[in-house]
Amino acid sequence: MKIVVLCPHFEPDTAPTGTVMTRLVEELARRGHQLHVVTALPWYRSHRIEDGWDGTMLRRATTRFGSVTRVHPFPGKDRSNIARRALGFGGFCLLAGWGALTAGRQRGSGRVDAVLVMSPPLPLGLVGWAVALIRRAPVVFNVQDVFPDAAVETGAITNRRIISVARWLERITYERCDAVTVLSDDLADNVSAKVRPSHRDAVVMIPNFVDTAAITPQDRMTAYRRELGIGDEFVVMYAGNVGLSQSLDLLVEAARQIPDVTFVVNGDGSGRAQLEAAASDLTNLRFGSFQPAARLSEVLATGDLHVVPLRAGLGRVSVPSKTYSILASGRPILAAIDPGTEVPRILAASGAGRAVLPDRADLFVAALREMLAERANLTSSGASGRSWVEHHVSPAAVAERYEALFATL
Repeated sequence: MKIVVLCPHFEPDTAPTGTVMTRLVEELARRGHQLHVVTALPWYRSHRIEDGWDGTMLRRATTRFGSVTRVHPFPGKDRSNIARRALGFGGFCLLAGWGALTAGRQRGSGRVDAVLVMSPPLPLGLVGWAVALIRRAPVVFNVQDVFPDAAVETGAITNRRIISVARWLERITYERCDAVTVLSDDLADNVSAKVRPSHRDAVVMIPNFVDTAAITPQDRMTAYRRELGIGDEFVVMYAGNVGLSQSLDLLVEAARQIPDVTFVVNGDGSGRAQLEAAASDLTNLRFGSFQPAARLSEVLATGDLHVVPLRAGLGRVSVPSKTYSILASGRPILAAIDPGTEVPRILAASGAGRAVLPDRADLFVAALREMLAERANLTSSGASGRSWVEHHVSPAAVAERYEALFATL
């Protein structure tokens, strides 16, 4: 099949969703398909176009699987400025649409077999739908986070008119796509409730995967520990985006109440400056920045125990992809997230950790103390998580499900 892929990030960009889409493209290529990716110029690490990639609005390169077209993402550092982000997404979507219309054309033939679109940004779904109409193909809309739900829950959007328009845009986007893939049963229920009953069969649950060959368990005494000024002490780590969705104030409170344990926040984002200010008096909380993808196993191995905190209400609209990566690294997890959602189910099924109610510092600290008191069990919990991801969320298995979906459409 000849497939056009529209996504906001792709290797070498460092966003987790870019890692997911890059590996999915590689797996589909291994299965004999031709893929033409349309994405942004790399910008996620510092929210500006990286050195060596600037100076152009559109750049296209031929690859062994087809081609990659990169367009300007119009980035901005202030992620709390919704109007600025909306304008940036709009500009990116227009350029991406043009890139998708022209990607992979040979001898004047514009037809393709499928168009795969990743969201957010939500408007990219309608761009993909328009491209699919013109190129006479079915369109599959891959929803990583449900928008605007996540933005409303975090308070990033409060204007009722904007929320109303966003929900209208969300509904018509879902209903114009031939299939909508989501990462969990919770997200499937969320999306299904927003479309007409006749379209609910188009909502398909296909989880993200983790590359268990690239992310492997490593010795805890990493070079990254030395870079952070950490010795052989026990490390509780958060690795990921530092934004509005993550209740990292829980980690600050835990560091304050458990001074004999070292805590690490490894990542960047709009909330980092505020978090650093809140932790300015703590000597046992360190901050590290995003590292190259090649160091992911090492970074994750640096933590003896990882935390996945997500604000209340977000567990049903988002599945933190870091969960799979942590399990692949053989490390246990303490999650603070809505009960009955995907991450608690994964932890229960894998035996790789435990979950508590979100935004409850008392429960979070108490659970952390209990896990620290049973450190001998943490190694076996981490090993159980590694075994679970190897059997349930391999790249090949996920690619096979997408291939079958394209073939059916």
